[in-house]
Amino acid sequence: MSVVNRPSTDRVIVRNVSWETYERLLKDLENSSLPRLAYDHGVLEIMSPHLEHESANRALATIIEITLEELDLDFINAGSTTFKREDLERGFEPDSCFYIQNVDRIRGKKKIDMHMDPAPDLLIEIDLTHDSLSKFALYAALKVPEVWRYEEDPLEIWHLDSGGYVRHPSSRAIPILHDKIVSELVAAENGLRRPEWLRLTRSKIRELLS
Repeated sequence: MSVVNRPSTDRVIVRNVSWETYERLLKDLENSSLPRLAYDHGVLEIMSPHLEHESANRALATIIEITLEELDLDFINAGSTTFKREDLERGFEPDSCFYIQNVDRIRGKKKIDMHMDPAPDLLIEIDLTHDSLSKFALYAALKVPEVWRYEEDPLEIWHLDSGGYVRHPSSRAIPILHDKIVSELVAAENGLRRPEWLRLTRSKIRELLS
């Protein structure tokens, strides 16, 4: 087992890790929100988000929640739920994820079984340090239809198409949202008090709906 430390970040990548070890770590950490784990054919990433990372994550999740509320669409924010398939030797815990189109298929469930349950309709990935394990292959293998990837500015929106991801300007899960308006709202959060930013976000969403 070899370890690659990232001294400028809160990430460690460990290679030659067995699936059994990955499962034991998930079991040991099941009552903790940190760290987050990603596993891809023996390569394990262990990540503890810092404040800047979590601020961007929460801002994007809030924009999604406000938009869905204004659209009167039901949804479940599944947060950093673990998604894994032993037969694929892959697993991940997103920064945030949402069930929207498939919300009725997981309502009331205590655990997600990726052999029978759908992947989240929309997944958020924050990568402000650009040194993380590339997870698009993980997401594609488990058939996540849409990924929002944030590397400061602008937001990137990716749709799953024929087994790979293609970048698009607007969301498939929430078509009124596009990369420009979402990026502007995330940037605006830094200069405003939280109540002011929430009011601004709701106002901008209502403008899109008018």
